[in-house]
Amino acid sequence: MSRLLAPPRAQAWTPRAFLLALAAVLTFWAAAAAVWPLTGTVVPWDSKNHFYPMLRYLGAALANGELPLWNPYHFAGHPSVADPQSLLFTPTMLLFAWAVPSPSMELFDAVVFAHLIPGAVAMLPLFRRRGWHPAGAVVAAMIFVLGGSASARLQHTGMILSYGYFPLALWLLEEALDRRSYAFGLAFAVIAALMTVGRDQVAFLCGGVLIARALYSVLEAGRPLAYLRTRLSLFAVMAVVGGALLAVPSLLTMQLLMTSTRPAFGYGVAAMGSLPPESLATGLFADVFGSLRWTYDYWGPDWSSLIGGTWTDRAINYLFAGTIPALLILWHGIAGGRLLAREIRFPALVLAGALLYALGRYTPLFALLFDHVPGIDLYRRPADATFVINIGLALTAGYLVHRFVQDGAPALPCGWQRALPVLALALLVAALAAALAFALPAGHLADALRDVAIGASLALAAVAALRRAQRRALVATALVAVTGAELIWRNAGSSLNAEPAERYAVFRQLPPEQLQGLNLLKAELAARHAKGEHPRVEILGLGGAWQNASMVLGFEDTIGYNPLRLSDYERAVGPGENAADPNLRQFPALFRGYCSRLASLLGLEYLVLDRPAGRLPRHFPQLTGAKLLYGSGQMWIYRLDPARPRAYLATRLVPVDSEDVLSQDELPEFEGNATALVDQESLPKVKGAYGQADPAAPVTPAAGSASILSYRRTLVTVEVDTDRDAVLVLHDLYYPGWEARVDGARRPILRTNLLFRGVEVPKGRHVVEFRFRPLSVGNLMAAASELLARDGDEAGETALR
Repeated sequence: MSRLLAPPRAQAWTPRAFLLALAAVLTFWAAAAAVWPLTGTVVPWDSKNHFYPMLRYLGAALANGELPLWNPYHFAGHPSVADPQSLLFTPTMLLFAWAVPSPSMELFDAVVFAHLIPGAVAMLPLFRRRGWHPAGAVVAAMIFVLGGSASARLQHTGMILSYGYFPLALWLLEEALDRRSYAFGLAFAVIAALMTVGRDQVAFLCGGVLIARALYSVLEAGRPLAYLRTRLSLFAVMAVVGGALLAVPSLLTMQLLMTSTRPAFGYGVAAMGSLPPESLATGLFADVFGSLRWTYDYWGPDWSSLIGGTWTDRAINYLFAGTIPALLILWHGIAGGRLLAREIRFPALVLAGALLYALGRYTPLFALLFDHVPGIDLYRRPADATFVINIGLALTAGYLVHRFVQDGAPALPCGWQRALPVLALALLVAALAAALAFALPAGHLADALRDVAIGASLALAAVAALRRAQRRALVATALVAVTGAELIWRNAGSSLNAEPAERYAVFRQLPPEQLQGLNLLKAELAARHAKGEHPRVEILGLGGAWQNASMVLGFEDTIGYNPLRLSDYERAVGPGENAADPNLRQFPALFRGYCSRLASLLGLEYLVLDRPAGRLPRHFPQLTGAKLLYGSGQMWIYRLDPARPRAYLATRLVPVDSEDVLSQDELPEFEGNATALVDQESLPKVKGAYGQADPAAPVTPAAGSASILSYRRTLVTVEVDTDRDAVLVLHDLYYPGWEARVDGARRPILRTNLLFRGVEVPKGRHVVEFRFRPLSVGNLMAAASELLARDGDEAGETALR
């Protein structure tokens, strides 16, 4: 056997060594976490624009004795139970919201960052069971916490929550398979479910790595079939338990996807999210593209600098996990051939596979995977695999620290392996060439060379220490300290993951002019609610933090910030994904402006802007009849024309094909105070005639009223008094899982007025309840049936092609 492939001696861990390693990991985590509060910064962007309001909404609902299965404050109504980003199915965040309903932004950041502790600590037993040195485990844990995407994309809370559980799940899986232990198997199933319940691409990819690890264990066994046979029941238990824990949230998410703006992505869309190969230079030199500059003058690969464009940015393209780990991988790992050793083979394959996947369109592999592996087309950015790259870097760099302690620096390879140093040198030269190729035309050559010099100086010092080290364990301890210090210096509280807390003042203390306007709007809405009225609000252009602030403020907003939206609502109203920039607000044919019929049905009566109406983009419709309620500086509030009531009684139904109407220029003509549009698919549920027998006959309105008695997150109670059979129309969004009861008796919900809900009520006085029950057996079975039918249709279309 080649000396490069021969396994080194195992390192026995003493209890003292384990405790010291644990203390080092926790100290590093605490030091890193302290950077944000000490500098008065918070994790920015999606963390505060999206996830923090979601957590605050979750806490407010729990404090009110409700589960926030439905969110009325987001896009005029949103099924948060089906949204992977709502944090509802994340037990730790659910517990946090229950314990602290209104946490500060700083506490929220600390709790999210704490989700990296299980994975960091799990590196210790992962290394111990392999007999690898504790110093290597500490390096791996530090890279896991602050390397690459873990630091640069800390804003993506959901991905961080998924990522944080992976090493723990990996350790439990390995122990379960080695011991044939059902206890470890059950623990693995629970942790793997916690990891994947986020239903994001990081969860998807990490789940794939765990499956690959199980298959690798089978294949590397001396007798694979015998190994598999003795563990078949264990595999079955883990699969059943994990599948049972994930079944409901996954099914609800698929139900949402089938009616959403993004049920799947085409290859061209996904490929635009590929990691540019030039970004690999950041794995060696942290700031060679200006990724960490507070001036935000990044000159690396992005949409403006790449031919053909890209949907990645400086955060997505950032891979730096420390100069010494990069040096060890190039020198000891590749040039020295130590990454060819059998004991590190699986982590090395994970690193290589994640790199190929992240590169996406730049290799032929991604197209094959996209076409043939189920689930990949649900995600738009192969560069999300940089999280897995960081895991691979952590494990391989930690292993190489272990090999250094055991064997010192590697000798020059012989035979065909003499090509390995050339390969390592070629990678280094390619990274430098890529970095300088972007820096020179951007006028930042001196800045790039400065960062290269910093990295090279540290690398040369490390080379000097590693080449002739006599007390290798002591040198390894110094490597741990230097790596930890560099990661905190470079990656904690950097411009990639920190902004001043004042930029999110809507969650803390607004400037006086905005606070005055907000208080005025709150008072007016409170008065309207006291009268049983429920007008909606549109908040547009006030900046990132305001996009989902309605969840915290308690405003029923018609727009917001979320990539996952109901497709029909998007087509009809045109809110777009982003409410920060008025230029991105679209006005479809059905929603030509704030005075349109659909705006009236939607109940939109207040518009909150960052500028006066006269300075809106040219594509905006005129705010005819709007009254200025408040205007100063960066907050302008307009009261629009009175909208239609949230609830009313219709005695005539006009059948329509909702799909056809969504493609038209205007809603069909109908007498709004006594008539309602009803979708043709709802017609079989209608028992009364409601003018359908003679559409030309005059409409006789019902004498009576429809008054909202109670309006809660998942329950709307309406009192109806009518002198004839009628259809109660509630201008809340139609969505699977809503149920209607009239005096306690279940009645089918009708899709009315294109987007909204309706239910038949007989003559007399009645109490009608609309209750959201997405977890009911009926809704889950309906979702499963629809999903199976859709898969069957797609399979049939594929067979025909």
